[in-house]
Amino acid sequence: GPLSKSEYLKAVKSFEIRNAFPDLNYGYHHFRIDPFETNRVWATASFIGTNTGTSPLGSATNKVVETPPQAISFTFNEDGKLCKFTGGYVMDKTLGNSGGLGGVFGLFYGIGKPLPFPEAKPW
Repeated sequence: GPLSKSEYLKAVKSFEIRNAFPDLNYGYHHFRIDPFETNRVWATASFIGTNTGTSPLGSATNKVVETPPQAISFTFNEDGKLCKFTGGYVMDKTLGNSGGLGGVFGLFYGIGKPLPFPEAKPW
């Protein structure tokens, strides 16, 4: 199920993505307002980065990883604060070199260090 904000932040921090991929570019583009849910903004992300740093999964591989384009969304409450984030919905699994995986799963798969659970397996 969905993670709470604190659970999500804890999980993301545990991967030490910025250490592992110091040059990571999230490639956010194609921002658009949802015509049916106007407090929601959709975008596309295409990550690219070089594994030149360490992570909990080990030392640098110096491999460049490109993930396929992924749909992401940001939903805002009445006060204009972010209340929901969705991501990792791959749009074309044939692009990139991350086994068709997006998000953290794709980055670690692309450096030869896949995460050990079914959702992190390539298509």
